[in-house]
Amino acid sequence: MNLPVFWIVIFVVSLCVLIRAADYFTGAAERIGLSFGIPDFIVGVTIIAIGTSLPEIISSIFAVLRNSSEIVIGNVIGSNITNIFLVVGITAIIGKKLKITYELIHVDLPLLMGSALFLTLTIWDGKFTLFEALLCLAGVVVYLLHAVTSERQYLDSEKKATFKKERQREKIGWRTFLVFIISALFICLGGRYTIEAVIRLSVILNIGKEIIAASAVAFGTSLPELVVSITAAKKGKPEIAIGNVLGSNIFNALAVMGIPALMGTLIIPQNILTFGLPIMLIASLLFFFMAQDKEITQWEGWLLLIFYVFYISGLFKIN
Repeated sequence: MNLPVFWIVIFVVSLCVLIRAADYFTGAAERIGLSFGIPDFIVGVTIIAIGTSLPEIISSIFAVLRNSSEIVIGNVIGSNITNIFLVVGITAIIGKKLKITYELIHVDLPLLMGSALFLTLTIWDGKFTLFEALLCLAGVVVYLLHAVTSERQYLDSEKKATFKKERQREKIGWRTFLVFIISALFICLGGRYTIEAVIRLSVILNIGKEIIAASAVAFGTSLPELVVSITAAKKGKPEIAIGNVLGSNIFNALAVMGIPALMGTLIIPQNILTFGLPIMLIASLLFFFMAQDKEITQWEGWLLLIFYVFYISGLFKIN
């Protein structure tokens, strides 16, 4: 069936299934990890960090398997732009002012810029190879080690003892393992049909697959970050909102690009290099300078939102 409405419905449903299943999978994996005595900060920077990027990772893997690797870079760059322009923008508008107490300037912001610049260097020649994928995954290890080290600095001996007791009381039943297995199956189904819908729609509507990935797929896979960030801002916890976007963008540039490329070289479309990539670098620079003074104002949020509207309108003009 080649009706666009049919494949739009398939796209929306499969993307929702993918995102929701990833949420259940992450929750179950977190409980299983804690029940085996894995430290909470290790669970946080590994299982939760990877879990929030599962929709991007799974959809990218299926894209490579369907010989549509251009979807991967569209998804990564589109998600990173959406996270900054849309997620941070809306969060700053709702929260009115996001004040940050954590010292982002020393390591986290340079890591964000470093991952964006490294991604630029690796895709500049129009392809992303296995060697470059291995370098990106090495960067993931460095980032996770930094996250673990940073988290440990905030845990004194009393907190460690409390967490240890809580973990000892943590009991999981067969339902947790069942949720873990079933959600993993639905992640695969959601990822498969999301990519199938993107491929069909690109043919029917005569729109590049990377354009759909950089707009609709990126928006859908950024919805969890948007919900988490808005909730955090309303609760007066802006560090969670900012850290969520920061970590997600670094992980996208390194892991979401690196993992699919283990199965084959990724092809980078020219329109992504000439439009999407410069916009991502501008977004990263804006975020870098806005976060330096440890606050993002409501007016800066509106500015980011204007940039997002420009980005989306520009995407379909270059198609």
